[in-house]
Amino acid sequence: MYAITIPEPGGPEALVWAAAPDPVPGEGEVLVEVVASAVNRADLLQRQGHYDPPPGASPCPGLECSGRISALGPGVAGWAVGDEVCALLAGGGYAERVVVPAGQLLPVPRGVDLVTAAALPEVTATVWSNVFMIAHLRPGETVLIHGGASGIGTMAVQLARAVGARVAVTAGGPGKLARCAELGAQILIDYREQDFVEEVRKATAGAGADVILDIVGAKYLDRNVRALAVNGRLAVIGLQGGVKGELNLATLLGKRAAVTGTSLRGRPLGEKASIVAAVREHVWPLIEEGVVRPVVDRRFPLDRAADAHRFMESGEHVGKVLLVAG
Repeated sequence: MYAITIPEPGGPEALVWAAAPDPVPGEGEVLVEVVASAVNRADLLQRQGHYDPPPGASPCPGLECSGRISALGPGVAGWAVGDEVCALLAGGGYAERVVVPAGQLLPVPRGVDLVTAAALPEVTATVWSNVFMIAHLRPGETVLIHGGASGIGTMAVQLARAVGARVAVTAGGPGKLARCAELGAQILIDYREQDFVEEVRKATAGAGADVILDIVGAKYLDRNVRALAVNGRLAVIGLQGGVKGELNLATLLGKRAAVTGTSLRGRPLGEKASIVAAVREHVWPLIEEGVVRPVVDRRFPLDRAADAHRFMESGEHVGKVLLVAG
């Protein structure tokens, strides 16, 4: 098969379309003929040499895909050759074929075409596991979503509104904030011009946000805690603003708040399967009812992954960037 490989870390030009070994499904795995994949921040970090795949994962980038099952490994039940699926991956999505643990497969939701389905696995699993399974966002609470126009952000806004939460977002510029408003965000904060701590407090009569979903990391740590409400929950899922930050523990204790940090890629298979099952149970019906939808900005041919990375690094996108095979 052919796949996007990374012979040496570097800029987008480090992504090379080349022959790669054909994957073979093992116990509890299926082989998927890839129709589309999607670009995630983790892919950019891997290309730069900052985020190696977990042990045993494909060295090719790509944390999600959609396609058709072409072979079943031993012990797989509930799936058949020819099924149209999308999947959460530990790597390998930027390829013509990829092996997937059966517990990380999802059927393509009704009303979503097979290519667009590639935009769903990573964002739905990330948002549902952090905002709902860990931070336990409830109806009537206020959630602050940093990077509201990103792939993660556009899904988080919709899911939070679907459960009856009040949604605040940060984004860069009026254009992106307008797109967030279209998806249901009610408190719009331009991080380039406004202090999100002040704006959240103003919008909540001084109470603060009950849940914050953060992709920035160290740069926002102290301000995020100051923006939390009493009994608030901060879920850190990204490190775009650095890995080391200072935190006033007195503020954290005074608010009886919680700070959690998770990543999805390196979790054990059983944990990933539980998250995927929860997504299928809770998120898929919302998609099929039209309450929540994938937001796709642009599509690139799979062998032009370098161009897709350049576009994502420009910061111009809203929602997901897809790579389409063939």
